[in-house]
Amino acid sequence: MPIIELLNDDLKDAIRSKDALKRTVLRTLLSEIANAKIAKRSDLTEEEILIVLTKQSQQRKDSIEAFAEAGRKDLEDKEKSELEIISGYLPEQLSESEVLNIISDVIDKIGATGPSDMGKVMGAVMPKVRGRADGKIINSIVTSKLKDL
Repeated sequence: MPIIELLNDDLKDAIRSKDALKRTVLRTLLSEIANAKIAKRSDLTEEEILIVLTKQSQQRKDSIEAFAEAGRKDLEDKEKSELEIISGYLPEQLSESEVLNIISDVIDKIGATGPSDMGKVMGAVMPKVRGRADGKIINSIVTSKLKDL
């Protein structure tokens, strides 16, 4: 089932069951997808929808970090709950060893020789891991691997 249909079906279920948090999160996701569709001026592919969901997930992670630093446990918990809902629509996350293997393969294929090849490596790695690994983590791993070359 396409993600957009799944989101709409789950929204209907959340409305019926009076699950306010899930209803709000799903409406936000559908709104962001609609905005991306308007910006693109055509329908979104499943991958483009995953990009929108990943962006929303990352926003929640950043908010959780900020609220934790500010000592706002109540808002931190709310963002964690929202992140949990969004994560249910994202593909299963890659393990650290899978990420390392993908990065190593890309570095070998590209023939990267050092930090100057960061853009090439990231450009090739991100489409392979999009929605399944955190971009900040990927960036730090690629940076450390390229420094070691």
